[in-house]
Amino acid sequence: MNNGFYLTLMVGPMVPLPVGQDVIDALASVQVTVSSGATAESGFQLTFNLGKRSPLETLFLVAGSSLPPIIRVVLIATVNGQAEVLIDGVVTRTDVASGSDSSTSTLTVTGTDLTAVMNWDLFNPIKNLPLPAMPNEVRVLLLLAKYALFGVIPMVIPSVLIDIPIPTDRIPRQQGSDLAYIRALAEEVGYVFYLKPGPVTGTSIAYWGPEIKVGVPQPALNVDMDAETNVESLSFSYSGENAALPIVYVQNQESKVIFVIPIPSITPLNPPLGLVPAIPKQFPEFRETAKYGPVRAALVGLAKAAQTAEVVSAQGNLDVLRYGRPLRARELVGVRGVGTAFDGLYYVKNVTHNIKRGEYKQSFNLARNGLISTVPRVPA
Repeated sequence: MNNGFYLTLMVGPMVPLPVGQDVIDALASVQVTVSSGATAESGFQLTFNLGKRSPLETLFLVAGSSLPPIIRVVLIATVNGQAEVLIDGVVTRTDVASGSDSSTSTLTVTGTDLTAVMNWDLFNPIKNLPLPAMPNEVRVLLLLAKYALFGVIPMVIPSVLIDIPIPTDRIPRQQGSDLAYIRALAEEVGYVFYLKPGPVTGTSIAYWGPEIKVGVPQPALNVDMDAETNVESLSFSYSGENAALPIVYVQNQESKVIFVIPIPSITPLNPPLGLVPAIPKQFPEFRETAKYGPVRAALVGLAKAAQTAEVVSAQGNLDVLRYGRPLRARELVGVRGVGTAFDGLYYVKNVTHNIKRGEYKQSFNLARNGLISTVPRVPA
C-alpha cells in the first residue's frame, strides 16, 4: 500500500538538529543530486519563502558568519515507512531574491556533501605533507581520519597494486587539498572516491575503491505495462561511435622494451550488462603508463575502458510514490517493457530528487555497455 512520504530537515553548526515547524512551513522545494564517477559528489538546494519576520535569516545568514563557519544540513526522506538519508552536507551559498509581494522573498540555500569540507585549508593546514613508506590505501585512511568528527566512516578497498615506495628512493608528498589528493590516489589505481550518506543519521561512508557494477538490482522500471507502469518517461540512445579500446604502454625496467597492451572493458566488477557490445572504433593511447608498473598500468587502462564502454544510455523521470522507494545512484536497476534491444539491467549513473509539498519525483540517467539483456528477466 502507498502510504506517502515525509521529509526530515536537520540544520546546525557542525552538529545538525531537527528544525522547527516554522522552518518546515516555509520550505517550498528541495532538490538533491547524486552522481557517480571519478569526481562524484552530491549537492542540494533548498528554497524557502522568506517573510520579513522569518527566523530563517538567523538560521542561515547570521549563523553562516559565526565560528566555525560550517552550517551542516541533513535531509531524510521517509517513503512508505522506510527512511533514507538523501544528503549530509554543508551550506556553500545563500541567495535572497525579492518577490512580487513586498512582504515575501525567497531564500535559496545551496550546498554540497562533506567533500566540500575536504577542500578547505582549515582541515589541511600543512602543505606538501610527506607520507613516506605507505601504499595508497594507507595514505587515504590517514587523510580521512581527521573527518571522523563529521561522522565520516572510511570504506577503503585495498588495490591489487601493492606499491610501498622506499624512503631512500622517493617520499610521496600530498599535492593539493585532501579531496584532490585522495581522488588523485584513486585515479592512479583506477578507483573512484565518493561519500554516501547514512545509513545512520549524522554519518557518511567514504568509499575509496573500484566502481562496482554488480549486486542486487533495484525494483524494475516498467514502461508501457498498464497498471504496472511506474515511470513517467524514459528514452534511450545508442552511441556506438564512442566505443573505444584503450591501449596502454608498459616498459620493462631492465631491458627498457615497451609493450603495447590493449585493455578490454569487461572485468568481474564491470560485467557485460548488454549481450551485444559495440565494436571499438577508437583506440586511445595512454603513453604515460609506461612509467608505471604493469599492474598499475593495467588498472588505469581498465578504468578508462569501463568509461568508454557505456554506449547505451537512458534518461527518465519517475514518481517516487508510484515506484515505491527512491531510486538510488551507483547501483543496478532493471528495465522492462521497452523492447528486446533495451530491456535488462542498467547502472544508475545519477539521480536528482525533486521534492515539493505533496510531490516527490526523480530524474535519472542510466548506462550500460551493450544492447540486448544478458538476463532472462529482471527483479520486479
